[in-house]
Amino acid sequence: MHIIFMSRRHGAARSLTLAPRHGLLLATLLLGCSLAAGVVLGSWIRPDPLPVVPGEAVSETSGILPQELAEARAAAQRELDALGVHLAELQARMIRIDALGERLSELADLDGGEFDFSQPVGQGGPDEGLDSEPYRGSEVLGSLDALAARIDGREQQLEAMERVLAARQREDASQVAGRPVLSGYQSSAYGLRSDPFHGRARAHKGVDFAARRGTEIVAVAAGVVTWAGRKSGYGWTVEVGHADGYSTLYAHNQRNLVQVGELVQRGQTIALVGSSGRSTGPHVHFEVKKNGRQVNPASYIARASSGE
Repeated sequence: MHIIFMSRRHGAARSLTLAPRHGLLLATLLLGCSLAAGVVLGSWIRPDPLPVVPGEAVSETSGILPQELAEARAAAQRELDALGVHLAELQARMIRIDALGERLSELADLDGGEFDFSQPVGQGGPDEGLDSEPYRGSEVLGSLDALAARIDGREQQLEAMERVLAARQREDASQVAGRPVLSGYQSSAYGLRSDPFHGRARAHKGVDFAARRGTEIVAVAAGVVTWAGRKSGYGWTVEVGHADGYSTLYAHNQRNLVQVGELVQRGQTIALVGSSGRSTGPHVHFEVKKNGRQVNPASYIARASSGE
């Protein structure tokens, strides 16, 4: 192996001859020095490692991740708040619909066991998953909005039904129908009859129902009490004014239980059976008038049994 040395000052050149073994040793030495210099240089120019915060994972994007997490959490919280508001509104509407349903059941006289709004609706079925992706937040809010619109429509329909049924119930309640007592029997009909005191033919303006003393006398229709006191020949008497020009009279009472101006409902107890006035025994004398003229109560008594 020949090594030539050049001199810059004198331009002279010298050569050194090494044996092969010595040349290989020198090459190995130079290579080792080069590697060592590279390691030292690399450790000198390498930047300092990032500080590690206890309890937090180290990531290449650790400078961006906390901001993204904060934004995601804020968005999720906004979605949850919106869902909570929607659910509260739907719950309030469902409570109102349940109340309307119970009211309609009462107005329509439906079977309470069939439409019991205090109990959950019967539902069920196997638990089978869907192949589609789950709802995202915006999809859930859209579904809740659609459900709220449907509930609003149903609520308006129920309110309309309530008004119709209530008006029909008021109309039915104001119609004269039924017997003035729940027990007893008819002891005298409307029209001509033999007077029970002297036997001569006399006009009987109403219908008599014999019953035990103290039996409840009930109004046959909703109305307002126009008379509550004694009348000549009738004894203790109650008169009630109804819609469409009708009025009813209940006489020979033991005691009156209502006063003039009082609003009464169909079936409400207004007096007790007695024998006051011109009477041969405990009974109620029942009359019906239409626009101030006497009419036969028989057809109105029959209304209740015929379902008109």
